[in-house]
Amino acid sequence: MLRRRRRGMLALLLASLFVFGTVMALRTLRAAAGLPAGVPGVAEPPEPPGARGMPPGAAPSYDLHAFYYAWYGSPRFEGRYLHWDHALVPHWDPKVSASYPRGRHRPPDDIGSSFYPALGPYSSRDPAVVDEHMGQLRDAAIGVLVLSWYPPGLADDSGEPSDSLVPFILDAAQRYAIKVAFHIQPYKGRDDHTVHENIKYIMDKYGSHAAFYKYRTSTGRSLPLFYIYDSYLTPAESWANLLTPSGSHSLRNTAYDAVFIALLVEEGHKNDILSAGYDGMYTYFASNGFSFGSSHQNWKAIKTFCDSNNLMFIPSVGPGYIDTSIRPWNNHNTRNRVNGKYYETALQAALTVRPEIVSITSFNEWHEGTQIEKAVPKKTLTRLYLDYLPHQPDMYLELTRRWAEHFSKEKEQWLM
Repeated sequence: MLRRRRRGMLALLLASLFVFGTVMALRTLRAAAGLPAGVPGVAEPPEPPGARGMPPGAAPSYDLHAFYYAWYGSPRFEGRYLHWDHALVPHWDPKVSASYPRGRHRPPDDIGSSFYPALGPYSSRDPAVVDEHMGQLRDAAIGVLVLSWYPPGLADDSGEPSDSLVPFILDAAQRYAIKVAFHIQPYKGRDDHTVHENIKYIMDKYGSHAAFYKYRTSTGRSLPLFYIYDSYLTPAESWANLLTPSGSHSLRNTAYDAVFIALLVEEGHKNDILSAGYDGMYTYFASNGFSFGSSHQNWKAIKTFCDSNNLMFIPSVGPGYIDTSIRPWNNHNTRNRVNGKYYETALQAALTVRPEIVSITSFNEWHEGTQIEKAVPKKTLTRLYLDYLPHQPDMYLELTRRWAEHFSKEKEQWLM
């Protein structure tokens, strides 16, 4: 009986070893074939989106907003290049303009930028590009993508309508736990009435998406946040019709109420923004000294004004500025990156005034050389592009991630 039991146990052990060996062999074959390694016929869960090489502690910061542009096109997706072939913009003074070249850039080797993207002159419609962008944003710990937006059927002078891309961008952002806010651009005929319709359209169509950004106010309300670019082009009294509780077509205390952030350029705009009924102001431009709003030395006074009037101040920082590839006469506004020092100086200036949110100009505005997106060295017969050497292509993503961690720790101290 004992001998029979031993034989049975031995047979069971040999059978177990055979099954184990077979499973391991199949695992090896599946892995070699690029298939999921697991029990045959059952795929293991995929790697979480955004986990690709993500640095430790790179959880997205929803207090860090980056301006994003989806206006690029390539022959594969649009049938031609869009924006990469940007025209050389003439100076407003004909006498000055006569001294500079005219024409358009000719991609892929000659593009409307002083830097060259690691992805090449891409299309904003390319799913692989958008996924890579979300991964880069996540690696940089940026929690909110601020999408440059035009109403359906409208676009800037160098692009094509892109509202159809919004669902696609929202879905991609959601996979990486990134939120999307809207940066409403100036278009022909924009005023308080058309913006009223824009807000209703955006909130009705996209407001229920999980990636649609909402800001939690001090009163506990969760509201969308809109940046209004070149808001000063519309008179304050017109904006007041939309943004003050007593306005003729006010959004306040309706289903379309939101947090509205105006662009501060000149010092006098502060009072206009206040009387217009805006909730705060941002500075956008990455060229320190270019405007009153973009000058770091003025941020303390702006923050004091905002605090005194219950307004939010969102300073905009950037890694540098150079737009001479499209405005060859504008060299005096160039701001050298100085191997990241310019960016760090701007970030430190922003944190000094203890803002609730910091905005970054930009993730991918290549024409003005403000991008933190990956760039690579490139030289052609006619062009020598700037680059991030001696650092890696992801230098500014890494710098942003480090400062995001610093920002988070600083905010904890401010609240204590």
